[in-house]
Amino acid sequence: EATAMAQKAASSSNYMKRMAYLSGRIFVDFARPTSSQDRNVARRLMAEPWGRQRAGWYPPLDSFSSIFRSLRSMGVFRDEYRDFQEEMDRLRKLRGKDSKHTPYFNRQKKD
Repeated sequence: EATAMAQKAASSSNYMKRMAYLSGRIFVDFARPTSSQDRNVARRLMAEPWGRQRAGWYPPLDSFSSIFRSLRSMGVFRDEYRDFQEEMDRLRKLRGKDSKHTPYFNRQKKD
């Protein structure tokens, strides 16, 4: 009981209050007594922005596509859509229509 009274007297001294306030400011704690609602607001403001928290949310699509391109060139991966596009380009060249969109004024006349 005597130690509790001594702690209460020491904690209420002006010096102890100032030291508690200073340590709160230094160690990013709440310097003064605050309500739970104020603490929640302060915690949200101190938190990292939502956009940075979600930075790793999406897969790295650019690196995936470059890996799959290199695997396709080695013959390990088969991209059916790209195969179809290349086949259509090959057939188009066989018909004599090299580019997909040839402007009207650049077309050559057939004799």
